[in-house]
Amino acid sequence: MDLTYKKAGVDISKIKKSQVAIGKLIQSTHKFQKMAKITHGFGHYAGIVEIPGGELLATHTDGVGTKVVIANMMKKYDTIGIDCVAMNVNDIICIGATPISFVDYIAANKNDQIIFKKIVEGLVKGAKKSAVPIVGGETAIMPDVIEGNGFAFDLAGMVVGILTKKDMILGNKIKQGDVIVGAKSSGVHSNGYSLARKALLTKYSVKDKVKGVGVIGDALLTPTEIYVKPVLEIIQKCKVNGLAHITGGAFTKLTRLKKIGYNIDTLPKIPPIMGLIEEQGVKQDEMYKTFNMGIGFCAIVPKDQVTKVKSIFKKYKIESQEIGQIISRKGVFVNSIKIA
Repeated sequence: MDLTYKKAGVDISKIKKSQVAIGKLIQSTHKFQKMAKITHGFGHYAGIVEIPGGELLATHTDGVGTKVVIANMMKKYDTIGIDCVAMNVNDIICIGATPISFVDYIAANKNDQIIFKKIVEGLVKGAKKSAVPIVGGETAIMPDVIEGNGFAFDLAGMVVGILTKKDMILGNKIKQGDVIVGAKSSGVHSNGYSLARKALLTKYSVKDKVKGVGVIGDALLTPTEIYVKPVLEIIQKCKVNGLAHITGGAFTKLTRLKKIGYNIDTLPKIPPIMGLIEEQGVKQDEMYKTFNMGIGFCAIVPKDQVTKVKSIFKKYKIESQEIGQIISRKGVFVNSIKIA
């Protein structure tokens, strides 16, 4: 039987319909505050408001999803905070904003001081790598809401960024002939875990060691790469037409930038953990729609900017390569397979 994200309990098409309905309700709030003008709202990587003085503030919130289940299974909590910061800061830089503050939210079924300390240690590591201060947060103990044997929790955060109008990168300038430069991922990052768990944990244990992968739980807990410093430098030094953090929905995420054609035909060798997931019965097109397949971030730039963009990623010890180009035919195509 073919495994899909939908069969694992996550129906992306229905989620998108819910998001459209939510978006209409959210838009009804945009005129509530007279001191802040909505510059860009629901539907992109971050919302942007213009405040008195002409400055722009960007905000975004995200969590780490069911990766927290793996942390619990492995009894390892010191890296999941890195993922929480990464999922927020990697998104907010996609519109050209510099992250300036972060707050976290931990909801748990019981108080465990040692585990909370480990989670926050990870948050601090992520904050350091992205140069964003953690200015507050909330820890909620909710045994009637968060259920599980032993300790169970959820982790989310919110980031605020600043930018100017000339810094804004929304994807509207993407044009045919632009090149898609992909920055390497560190692994599964923090999305697709409902499918990853269904695929792997019916056959393996998180403690099992597989050749080329290592201990499965460790591979799944590899922290999400943080792209803030190289991307902000790229924005300063290069002409950039679009930026995309490859997370939930994987390469279909590109369509939120501009309704144009994205032809991806030169992906790197996929990480071993993703190869193992695919071997369990997940079709290739489902993999491209769910997992980052080795590319965690995309910069869409004119062809003459490619060498400079790759050199900046290299400076920060992140591998990158040309993975495709913008074409006239609308949609997202990965190795000739249309996924969106």
